[in-house]
Amino acid sequence: MSIVINLDVMMARRKIGLTELAKEVDITMANLSILKNNKAKAVRFTTLNAICKALDCQPGDILEYVPEEEGIRISEEGI
Repeated sequence: MSIVINLDVMMARRKIGLTELAKEVDITMANLSILKNNKAKAVRFTTLNAICKALDCQPGDILEYVPEEEGIRISEEGI
């Protein structure tokens, strides 16, 4: 997929853990983990809004477009 979710990066920058963010955003840890691990196929704007509010960031800090060839290369490097 061409959209990469950098939630783990923003969480590290803000020094907030999965449990704390899940409580603040009112989302299950399982669903937040899916987002954090770049496994999500979709994200609701209300969820994105709550995450941005909790992390004091912009949507572009979390979502990134990576052209397909680069996305494949990144995936292969991560193996």
